[in-house]
Amino acid sequence: ARTLADFLAGHGARLVSGGTDNHLMLVDVTSLGATGKEASTALEACGIVVNKNAIPFDPQPPAIASGIRIGTPAVTTRGMGIAEMLQIGAWIVEAIRQRANPAALAAIREQAMALAIRFPVL
Repeated sequence: ARTLADFLAGHGARLVSGGTDNHLMLVDVTSLGATGKEASTALEACGIVVNKNAIPFDPQPPAIASGIRIGTPAVTTRGMGIAEMLQIGAWIVEAIRQRANPAALAAIREQAMALAIRFPVL
């Protein structure tokens, strides 16, 4: 989770707590030009499931939100590690930035599905 948090922060996202000490992180996506709802919708189209989430003093209503909540247990229990966290982080940033581009989201989804196949749920 720390690797993913550091990657996101290094690529323009703001982590509300400045990082993570556990498997969860709250990410303010407004710095990437998106709302939480836009980000979660784009990521879901890629097969990456997150929750839109309000951030402290959020100017957006709860149904829109300014952030997303990300947890890593679903991927770490499959055996994914640092290299995969870096790749997932890259997909998250790209999907949010390309949220209005269905072709880009479809390409990310294809790659994410290929990664999931390499790490099956046992």
